[in-house]
Amino acid sequence: MATVSKHSPGLWHISLPFQGESEVIGTYVLAGQDEVTLIDPGPETTIESLLASLQEAEFNPQAITHILLTHIHLDHAGGVGTLLHHMPDAKVLVYSKGAPHLKDPTKLITSASRVYKERMQELWGKVEAVPTENIQTIDGGDVLNVAGRRLEVHYTPGHASHHVVFYDVHAGELFAGDAAGVHLPGIDYVRPPTPPPDVDIETWSTTIDLLKKLRPDVLYLAHFGPVRNTIPYLERLRAQLFAWGDIVLEAMQEGKNEEEIIQILIDKTTPELKRKGADDKAFKRFDLATNYPMTVQGYIRYWRKKHPEKF
Repeated sequence: MATVSKHSPGLWHISLPFQGESEVIGTYVLAGQDEVTLIDPGPETTIESLLASLQEAEFNPQAITHILLTHIHLDHAGGVGTLLHHMPDAKVLVYSKGAPHLKDPTKLITSASRVYKERMQELWGKVEAVPTENIQTIDGGDVLNVAGRRLEVHYTPGHASHHVVFYDVHAGELFAGDAAGVHLPGIDYVRPPTPPPDVDIETWSTTIDLLKKLRPDVLYLAHFGPVRNTIPYLERLRAQLFAWGDIVLEAMQEGKNEEEIIQILIDKTTPELKRKGADDKAFKRFDLATNYPMTVQGYIRYWRKKHPEKF
């Protein structure tokens, strides 16, 4: 069963049980002025838990008015097409570059299948197309008036070329998707999720500058929950993003293959995670949020595509 927590007036966070683990994938609920908004509702495999949690928090799924997507990766948006059977009037707000892949998810499924292979169905379930009439495209610089809030849309590429964040200036709350990395409760460690095909270190560093400039009081991460010491946290993310990139680059320059590079990254990061108090359960949760093979594949593609001069 998912768990629901209230963070501030009109804001709830639902932990969606994913592969038997909690506090890995979550969705945020905004409610106000007769509107209810979901941010990043998750994959199809967690829909039953999401619907049950909405009912538990006394929200009628059919009353959902908006679904906001930071980006279209399956752990954030894979279930939207199926979810609309339960909330048919909801407008799905997505960055313009991501919208075509909601209407026709074929390329998205193909791309994800290269990473997850035979685990696709187990992890993400069905990926249904989102009807065109439900989609509303948004761009950086837009301002959304939803659920009694004024949310600024900021374009934040790096993790993905179609990533945006939603910032409530009045409340100081920034809904960061994956742009602010992965930080799981109870472990003071930040991990950069770097999936193929379009992770870009330099662009992400510019996004981190933007997030710092906004000076939010709290970052609400997709994986997982609130981070309040925002500026030092974002600098730690940047340092890790570059450090892991250097590890992968050095191994590539030494002629290591993908499997060897994955093992090198695991060997270099495991001792630090253990020092931070991570146990086997924590390792599993990090792996579900952003696994090493995906991380390495993203970096390898980045270096070959953006910096062929290094080889």
